[in-house]
This record gives sequence, C-alpha cells and structure tokens, in this order.
Amino acid sequence: MRESGEMYLETILILKEKKKTVRAIDVAEEMELSRPSVSRGMAKLRESGCITVEEDGNLAFTEKGRAIAEKIYERHQVLTSLFTRLGVEEKTAVEDACRIEHVISDETFAALKTCEKMLG
Repeated sequence: MRESGEMYLETILILKEKKKTVRAIDVAEEMELSRPSVSRGMAKLRESGCITVEEDGNLAFTEKGRAIAEKIYERHQVLTSLFTRLGVEEKTAVEDACRIEHVISDETFAALKTCEKMLG
C-alpha cells in the first residue's frame, strides 16, 4: 500500500477515536486536503478492501483496513515517543515519525519498540 493510503487510514482511525462517525469530508479537513483528492483516496481504499462507505457516508474499516491503520498509528506513537525521549523537539519528532512510519521494516521497528520500552 502506498504512503498516502496509510495516511488516510491512520487519519480515519484517529478521527474515530475522537468521534463516533467519520466521513470523507472530516478526513479532508483533518489532513487539509481537497475533497476531490480525498474522494479519490477513499475510492482506492474501498477497491483495495480497506474501508466501506455506509449509505449515510460514514466510513467503516474492514478487518484489513483496521489492521493497517493500527499498525501505522502504533509506529507513529512509538517513534514519536522514542525521538522525544532522545531529546528531539516534539514538532520535529512528530514530523520525522510520520515519514519513517511508512518505510521502516518490521524488524527494525520491533527493535526500536524494545528500546523505547527500556527507556521506560
């Protein structure tokens, strides 16, 4: 899956934690993207079996989509925490984590997650 698809899924997950229902317009506003761009992204996520769109426009995860969203979100949280504990300014830590979370291998992430836990 492309980074943009992962970002959409992560954003939907974060929004669902804040409120019960999430629509494409909510994603567009949160990500500061145009409605047409988000609409195309949502169509790709539907086609890849990651989300469904209910009759009222609410977005819902499939099992596959939720798993991807949770994986990316966990990476974001762990990397941000690790970077800030290492003394990186929070804004920079968040931005770096956002880029790295999409390309880091499972093996390297597992090692970093262990390090973050050891820092405690």
